[in-house]
Amino acid sequence: MSLPIAKKGKDDANKEILDLKDVSKEAKGIIEKILGDVSKTSATKQIIIGTTSGWTTGFLTMKVGKVAAFALGGGIIILQIAAHQGYIKINWDKIQEKAEKITDKVEEKVTGEGPKFMDKVERFVDKKLDKAEQLLKNGGSRTRRWYNVISNNDSFRPKEIHFFLASFAAGLAIGFATAN
Repeated sequence: MSLPIAKKGKDDANKEILDLKDVSKEAKGIIEKILGDVSKTSATKQIIIGTTSGWTTGFLTMKVGKVAAFALGGGIIILQIAAHQGYIKINWDKIQEKAEKITDKVEEKVTGEGPKFMDKVERFVDKKLDKAEQLLKNGGSRTRRWYNVISNNDSFRPKEIHFFLASFAAGLAIGFATAN
């Protein structure tokens, strides 16, 4: 059984803030007492203090950096495992759309003008080609039937060269369209 916790009033919160200010003043006073005005001390003491403070800062930065990297990397790995196991479903198309909108806004802020029409067309064609390539690679029966009806070839199996040639032709067409 737990006891009820009394709410803190404004006065209590203000006292805690004042206490923190006192603690920071005490810490500042202790540091000033130990170090004093370093610029008025001997060169040897300045070197020792500088080296020690630099080493301490570097050491703490490395420790905090390792913990942060471990936490971030571990979080990413856990999210990837959860997505792979089916616990999380990520809508990559929506993420890509948001990223493109943000990219367009940044480009507009930096250059003063938004993306050109042909840039948008290029992105659209790239997205559609990527999607078609993925469907063909995954062996989507509807996609294969659609392609076979268009090409009048029932025995065709797409290979990497076919995707390369389609991408090359699309890039060539976009290049000719954007050339001034």
